[in-house]
Amino acid sequence: MSSNGQADLQRSIPLLGALPRPLYARAESLWAGSWTARHRHPWVQLSYAISGVLGVHTAAGSFFAPPQWAVWVPAELEHEVFTSMHAEMRSLYIRRDACTWAPPRCRVLEVTGLTRELIKQFCRLPSEYPEGESAESRLVGVLLDQLAAAPEAGFSLPMPAEGRLRGLCGELLKQPDLACSLGEWARRANTSEKTLMRAFQRETGMSFRQWRRRLRLLSALQPLEGGASVTQAALGCGYESPSAFIAAFRELFGATPGELFRRPEGSG
Repeated sequence: MSSNGQADLQRSIPLLGALPRPLYARAESLWAGSWTARHRHPWVQLSYAISGVLGVHTAAGSFFAPPQWAVWVPAELEHEVFTSMHAEMRSLYIRRDACTWAPPRCRVLEVTGLTRELIKQFCRLPSEYPEGESAESRLVGVLLDQLAAAPEAGFSLPMPAEGRLRGLCGELLKQPDLACSLGEWARRANTSEKTLMRAFQRETGMSFRQWRRRLRLLSALQPLEGGASVTQAALGCGYESPSAFIAAFRELFGATPGELFRRPEGSG
């Protein structure tokens, strides 16, 4: 059962012994609160959001894909996929020998207009599409080339392994607007702020301030996609000023909220 008790929204995982072709597609409409149990598989997974915001949790951190972005999950990496809102999801399963160029880590990739159209076309093909010199096989080759060149986005949040820090991060994940400083957490953990600060930097590669800022901005993606105003999203994730929120949002994502969630023509 999920943490919110919605066992009926748990998604099934395809029982595939092996992929019938180098690339395999799966299209799903997900209800708000849909989730999968932690699992792994011997192929790469690309989870792509046409609408809604997808999240992927791993032991190393969380990765988020708003519309027109996708999460790349390496083979054999234990993960779970979730969404707190209705989402249209397209998954590509890729044999490892078809993407030897990919680094062995979870990433968020930008889906360009060309890649989006290639995914749409591929999802219409049968699972055992013609191979060899067929048009279908050439389409797959072009799609893989586009994925190899896809820009990486900073829609990820590393998680520390150290127990005290993981507890702090867990509380903030549940309540991103929580006004709890690292000094306050150090007092609760009966240690010094400098000790926790050094540990946080070592385990996440970020300062506590940078990590919490990224968490708050990432937590705003789902309400913004769901139609919340910039002011509502800003206040909901702990910002007192919408202008400060927009400036921080643009700095992290390279676009304002309005620009990020503007639907490309023909994106359906």
